[in-house]
Amino acid sequence: MGRGRVELKRIENKINRQVTFSKRRNGLLKKAYELSVLCDAEVALIIFSSGGKLYEFCSGPSMSKTLERYQRCSYGTMEFNQQDPDAQSSYQEYLKLKAKVDILQQSQRHYLGEELERLGSKDLDQLERQMDLALRQVRLTKTKHMLDQLTDLQQKVISYKYVKHK
Repeated sequence: MGRGRVELKRIENKINRQVTFSKRRNGLLKKAYELSVLCDAEVALIIFSSGGKLYEFCSGPSMSKTLERYQRCSYGTMEFNQQDPDAQSSYQEYLKLKAKVDILQQSQRHYLGEELERLGSKDLDQLERQMDLALRQVRLTKTKHMLDQLTDLQQKVISYKYVKHK
């Protein structure tokens, strides 16, 4: 049997409000602990009651270290925008190169026959032409190697006959 829905509004009765706060606080702390254990997540939870009492949970080494980490992550983007122009330029260059790498990796997957269902007719035609050209290049290179090997073998046969007749 499921539980009924509770209308989310402030509980007017002070005693009922305190009981609900206590139960829900304990449930929230339990969930934070379970999340940290099950998912190996670093969890920090800070709760202030309406009376100003502090309740906290931290799965990491200390609350202050977790808060420092949080500040570095959340305020890092704001600080980055205020950095010197060289750093911003380098970051923009990084983003461009990352985009190129993503495009090249996508092309590589297409050349390997992966993720083709996403392509339209024009893209598939272009890919087919590129693959045909690549196949011709491979065959030409293979033929050249085979001819070079044949020439080497013919020279060995000639030198073998020369040594044998001496």
